[in-house]
Amino acid sequence: MKNMGQMMKQVQKMQKQMMQAQEELKEKTVEATAGGGMVTVVASGDKRILDIKISEEVVDPDDVDMLQDLVLAAMNEALKKVDELIEQDMGKYTKGMNMPGMF
Repeated sequence: MKNMGQMMKQVQKMQKQMMQAQEELKEKTVEATAGGGMVTVVASGDKRILDIKISEEVVDPDDVDMLQDLVLAAMNEALKKVDELIEQDMGKYTKGMNMPGMF
């Protein structure tokens, strides 16, 4: 029983550390661009889009599809970077554990 108590304390400690790391992720940001910097997206570590910047040069009323593609590409790249950030920050707690969809 003594080992079980120690294990529970370790689990609680790890859980507290993970919660703190999740809170810290909310404060971190990543930036991604598309079209050679024509579209820039900034996202937070909790996968919120914080800012989108679009260069005037890429705004062409006759080619809205290209602008949409650039925005989509930049957003997807930003979210990919957030996933990498999460893995980097949270991976130390989940290393060796298979927990899909935890974050």
